[in-house]
Amino acid sequence: MAKKAWLERNKRKVETVKKYAVKRAELKAKRDYAGLAKLPRNAGPSRVVNRCSMSGRRHGYLRKFNASRMTFREAALNGLIPGVVKASW
Repeated sequence: MAKKAWLERNKRKVETVKKYAVKRAELKAKRDYAGLAKLPRNAGPSRVVNRCSMSGRRHGYLRKFNASRMTFREAALNGLIPGVVKASW
């Protein structure tokens, strides 16, 4: 499980991105790079980290399932993810 502070920091980043999204789009359209530089660093969407919804892990993240590889495997083996079955041949 990720530390609570990391999860909260990522939530703040997501909120900041949403807050400045329209302003960033306008400045980019005008090609006003000086104005973009004055915005907070966390206003850029690349600062947000994809994290597992259950464990908070950031590495081995599967976008389709919004989970890390380990959490995905546990959930799939327990039958919690519809349509996912263990391969056998």
